[in-house]
Amino acid sequence: MNNLLQEAKIPSSEKLKFLFVSKEALIGDLAWYIKKEGHLVKYYIEMKSEKDICDGFLEKCDDWKKEIDWADVVVFDDTGFGETADELRKKGKFVIGGSAYGDKLELDRDFGQDELEKAGVVVLPHWKFTNFDEAIAFVKKNPDRYVIKPSGSAQDQKELLYIGKEDDGNDVIDVLELYKKSWSKKIKVFQIQKFVQGVEVAVGAFFNGKDFVKPIHVNFEHKKLFAGDIGPNTGEMGTVGFFAEPNKLFNTTMAKMKEYLAQSGYIGYIDLNCIANNKGVYPLEWTSRFGYPTISLQIEGITSNLGKFFYKLAKGEATDIKTKKGFQICIVIAVPPFPFEDPAAFKRYSEDSVVMFKRPDYSGIHLGEVKLVDGQFTLAGQSGYSLVITASGMTMAEASEEVYRRVKNIILPNMFYRTDIGERWVRDSDLLLTWGYL
Repeated sequence: MNNLLQEAKIPSSEKLKFLFVSKEALIGDLAWYIKKEGHLVKYYIEMKSEKDICDGFLEKCDDWKKEIDWADVVVFDDTGFGETADELRKKGKFVIGGSAYGDKLELDRDFGQDELEKAGVVVLPHWKFTNFDEAIAFVKKNPDRYVIKPSGSAQDQKELLYIGKEDDGNDVIDVLELYKKSWSKKIKVFQIQKFVQGVEVAVGAFFNGKDFVKPIHVNFEHKKLFAGDIGPNTGEMGTVGFFAEPNKLFNTTMAKMKEYLAQSGYIGYIDLNCIANNKGVYPLEWTSRFGYPTISLQIEGITSNLGKFFYKLAKGEATDIKTKKGFQICIVIAVPPFPFEDPAAFKRYSEDSVVMFKRPDYSGIHLGEVKLVDGQFTLAGQSGYSLVITASGMTMAEASEEVYRRVKNIILPNMFYRTDIGERWVRDSDLLLTWGYL
């Protein structure tokens, strides 16, 4: 285990101080990686039920605002911190973590789509609702295949996103009736978007406050719980991706938002999930923050010193980042109750379970909700999102073979994971190449 925990030795003059601020303990893996590079790290977690996550791996603090002057860089891990990030930047602080504008792009789905349209990006027809009866009446009057997308904080409940299956929209009506009965107090605003068939693909990049950092990142998410894209939506069960020079996929979507992001002072990673077919690329939703587990996937593919890169990024000076050739893949290792919220189930089936390794090979191990107890990885938090395992390869097949070899090295009671991450690549890449997007 020592080689997994060992920190790089760098001169004191090169050590940077990072303050990571989190609501739900999302960013621990990145904080741990930067600590292992030899930099100094402090970590704040707001949610009480998540506070033990990363214990033993990272130094924690109880009041992040008291540590601002200590830090060279402040890193926010989620939406909701945009206004604070803007205020700190105005005071001269180096901050990574979006902007108020970036928060609105993600949390207000209609605003995000409208801004894309203003920038000249083609978007799918969509309608905003605050009343379920009005939405039901709309679908009945305009029968078609639709997608239901909660806005605001409700969109964190990934299982509530519903992709319609029937061309007349009758299944969407049934789901709206169900949400009206069971979720009306939680879902205050939601969007109905026209469904379009194609390849789901995301394109993202780091943004330095003025421009996008090269190369960009292309990734393919696997949100369904079970292999074969079956079951409820989760935050994510696995992702495949690669770094590339700007391509048609990027230039017809994300690149057109450069001036809007610059005007807002956005600094951090930003991602746009899209559906592509032979007619065009249509943005679906923004992720104006780090993605999870995408950041672990990107760590696998980045060869630059991340601490130094983030310092330059926060200062607005980073223009490029060094990355591996080929492809990266990551697998989420989960335990009950993931992807649902059930503290009692976590306590019964998963709390304090120990992660064991068959061989002393810890390549590609990334932190989920774990803590270090007596030198052992032990489950923490209460969601069951335990580990992320990554690997690289010159082909997707090589990366897939290696990541599953690493997964099989892990022993964890009640663990589960998808066994098909990366299998869509041959079909998806062929289509995207045929259509000229990659």
